[in-house]
Amino acid sequence: MAPRSIVIGMLAFLLAAAVAPALPTWLVSLATVAFANALVVLGLVILWRAGLVPFGQALYYAVGAYSVALITRYSGVRDVLAMLAAAAALSGLVGYLTGFLLARYREIFFSMLSLALSMILYGVLVKTETLGSTDGFHVDSPTYFGAAPQGGMRLLVLFWLVLACCSLSALLVSLYFRSVAGALAIPARDSEIRLEFLGVSVNRLIHLNLVIAATLAGIGGALAAIAVEHVDPDMSYWTTSGGFVFVTILAGAGSVAAAFVGSLLFELLKSIAYDVLPGTWQIFLGAVLLLTILFLPGGIGSLFMRRRRPEPAS
Repeated sequence: MAPRSIVIGMLAFLLAAAVAPALPTWLVSLATVAFANALVVLGLVILWRAGLVPFGQALYYAVGAYSVALITRYSGVRDVLAMLAAAAALSGLVGYLTGFLLARYREIFFSMLSLALSMILYGVLVKTETLGSTDGFHVDSPTYFGAAPQGGMRLLVLFWLVLACCSLSALLVSLYFRSVAGALAIPARDSEIRLEFLGVSVNRLIHLNLVIAATLAGIGGALAAIAVEHVDPDMSYWTTSGGFVFVTILAGAGSVAAAFVGSLLFELLKSIAYDVLPGTWQIFLGAVLLLTILFLPGGIGSLFMRRRRPEPAS
């Protein structure tokens, strides 16, 4: 992402924060969850650039969500920064450990292994009563530097926190894409053997990308858990991972900003589908996915790339 795009993105986040008090409560709530989930999509974009399609990213999403739930339930810690730090650390650690296995595989084997790990966690959560079993459990509202906002202000403060996390994550990921390790992702996808001959360990590069994506997913899961004030095993189920893949296809891997636009658009489409077609909303989303693949295979991000592409010389 060019410096100009970074500035535009930051201004967009500031504008969203400024207009939030004037927006309907339902829209702010929807945008809060959408932008929290966008952090998971942002991690998927990192992996997709390397040619990897994980179907188990809900593993780290659930780890982050359950981290904040367990902290508030058993330790009494309610400071939001401490909760997010714990979620990021634990999900990053899980990503680091699972990366030793996943980084060795590619294509469908990578996808199925990531899915299997996610479903193992789902099984553990369902069978463990201490973790709430199938019902999950409630997440207490956090405090912000010792203050506990009430009523509508609580939702606004959380929305601003989500925007701050998203803007910082977008900036760091943009800088990572411009670094040597970030730039090597596409060559690793296109010609892994050549990179190995040049002395680059592709497995270590993919392992690094896995840890970054897992950390982002954990933070997104923590913010989503705080927003909905509840966690349950479905957060690690394969359909949750499928939803993140859906949004990644909709957004495309060509732009950091597209991850946030695609996630917000997905939540809006799903909300409309629930309201208009309560019994067949999956058909509507399936049609959107089909049209995206047919007419916009590069996703929403390809529109930004096309606009930035210079005109050919006459």
